[in-house]
Amino acid sequence: MLVSIEQGSANPSVATLLRISDALGIGLPALVNMDRPSGLRVTRAGAAPLLWRGKLGGRAMLVAGTDPPDVVELWDWTLGPGDTHFSEAHAAGTRELLFVLDGQLELRVGQHAEALAKGDSASFAGDLAHEYVNVSSAHAARFALTVFEPAVGGGAAR
Repeated sequence: MLVSIEQGSANPSVATLLRISDALGIGLPALVNMDRPSGLRVTRAGAAPLLWRGKLGGRAMLVAGTDPPDVVELWDWTLGPGDTHFSEAHAAGTRELLFVLDGQLELRVGQHAEALAKGDSASFAGDLAHEYVNVSSAHAARFALTVFEPAVGGGAAR
């Protein structure tokens, strides 16, 4: 997979990028953002890396992140009407915070599902398989997502 990515013949999934960054012990933000001034990092509007594109207009951009060992990622997600994104369970101890900025979505964590609307928020265990689903057939859903991954690079598998 690494050779294919290097040659530009493969577009890695977010899950693949997470496994690569964990194996390197650097965290996803360090993998996708090589311009790393110390003390303050600013991501200008439109400059965040697009790391996922849905089949129905969705997209996910990693807008900010911290260095290991305890990595925090801030994401800007949009799910097009009917779009969905499934995420495998992350490393043990991973926690996520989600805030719905526009529209409605269904958050599925393990065997539990919860409908969320604009202004709703949720916290959940990211070390369980989870899924974000836009149940609307007419409107996009947008949400901010924060992911906390403790002890990145400590050998824990995703």
